[in-house]
Amino acid sequence: MKKLFIGGLNFKTTEEALSEAFAKAGKVASAVIIMDRMTNRSKGFGFVEMENDDEAEAAIAMYNDQELDGRKVIVNVARPLEKRF
Repeated sequence: MKKLFIGGLNFKTTEEALSEAFAKAGKVASAVIIMDRMTNRSKGFGFVEMENDDEAEAAIAMYNDQELDGRKVIVNVARPLEKRF
C-alpha cells in the first residue's frame, strides 16, 4: 500500500467524496481529511492510501495540479512524520 498526501483541499470536501474521486485511479484502502481539533473544520489537506504503487502513481498523474471540488490540489507520495523536539 502507498499513502498519498493531498493538499489544497476544499474545506467542504468530505472523506467519502475524496475516496470516491481517487477510486477512479484504483482501489482506495483509506481516505482521511485532517481536522482542526478546536473548530472541527477541515485543515485543507488529507491522506489517501492506495492498494498498490501502480494505482498510487495513476492517482498522482490523474489529480496532481488538477481541480477537485473547485480547488487545485497537490498530490504526492506522503513522507513519514518527522520527529518534533
